[in-house]
Amino acid sequence: MQRIVPMIAYEDAAAAIEWLTEAFGFREREGQRYTAADGTVTHAELERDGAIVMLATPNADYQSPKRHRETCEAARRWQDNPWVIDGLFVTVDDVDSHHAQAVAAGATVIRPLEDSAEAEMRIYTAEDLEGHRWMFGQPAQPGS
Repeated sequence: MQRIVPMIAYEDAAAAIEWLTEAFGFREREGQRYTAADGTVTHAELERDGAIVMLATPNADYQSPKRHRETCEAARRWQDNPWVIDGLFVTVDDVDSHHAQAVAAGATVIRPLEDSAEAEMRIYTAEDLEGHRWMFGQPAQPGS
């Protein structure tokens, strides 16, 4: 059983669901999308390799990290680096093909695909369509 489930807010959760499935290989869990009368997604669940991520549009005043950076100098400064800040780390089986899929779907790569000796992984970091940061990694193979 998954003990920690990430919950992410999006300005447009419906668009995020489409993008995250195409770019990062998630699939929407059937029967787990709930919408308000105006069609706003109030809760949805995505799955990848048995792990769940929940997402929603909380209200009309919510600003994504990307939009917040556009209007706030402090946010621009603290996000001016290639690291994951309030983001997610996902282990994948083939990080090179995952990276290619994400790039083809328009992901903004902020830390290029590399071998990380300290993490003993091959990793890269990307932002999704609303500026949330995701790091994907594949454990190093023995002897590599």
